[in-house]
Amino acid sequence: MNPSSDKEQPLVQHLIELRTRLLHIIYFLLAVFACLFPFATDIYAIISAPLQAVLPAGTHMIATDVISPFLTPLKLTFYLSLFIAVPFILYQIWAFIAPGLYKHEKQLAAPLLFSSVMLFFTGMAFAYFLVLPMLFNFTMGIELQGVSTMTDITKYLDLVLHMFFAFGFAFEIPVATVLLIHAGVVTPEGLAEKRRYIVVGCFVVGMLLTPPDVFSQTMLAIPMWMLFEAGLFFGRMVKKRSEEREQANENNDLSN
Repeated sequence: MNPSSDKEQPLVQHLIELRTRLLHIIYFLLAVFACLFPFATDIYAIISAPLQAVLPAGTHMIATDVISPFLTPLKLTFYLSLFIAVPFILYQIWAFIAPGLYKHEKQLAAPLLFSSVMLFFTGMAFAYFLVLPMLFNFTMGIELQGVSTMTDITKYLDLVLHMFFAFGFAFEIPVATVLLIHAGVVTPEGLAEKRRYIVVGCFVVGMLLTPPDVFSQTMLAIPMWMLFEAGLFFGRMVKKRSEEREQANENNDLSN
């Protein structure tokens, strides 16, 4: 028997399992997309509701491209399918990497994965139900003489997706903070000392990731600050448990 084949076999098995997991993700994503595609226009109507509710009387959304009425709902349906598939995608990733993790790593990784999904969806919901209505109420209140407000459906979708991703990823701050503390990159005390700079950074990020209006910038910056404080709180708990576990292991080694 060739000795090198024994060493290569585990790598081949990992590659095969990785391919299987990726195929499962693709099949699931396509299945969700196929189920949602017949309702593409209805889904777009739901997404455009925050703007439709504040459009001036006699105005409406427009399509400046011939195929926009078809491609825009199609694009939205794909992204919605991707969002719905996120829990399944993370499960496939977890199933692939979990066998190589220690028990205490699994105990930390599973809640973080679940929390990251819930926080991302919470960020999207926050943007849809609170930020977008406030943003459109503000912008629609600005009237220019001789200018009629008729928003292009593609540009509107691009704005909404941008806001969804901005708020979704911003709401991942607690998870990122806990991971950085757990990995030893930073300490809770060090982060607490830099709080003033982090608050300023939240407002800078809010300015960069949102449209140029004070409402959406503030609506992103303040939750980011609060989420940082939550991540700092849970980071302290994780660090304390890690230190207690290390101390218990040292005591066991000394007793043996």
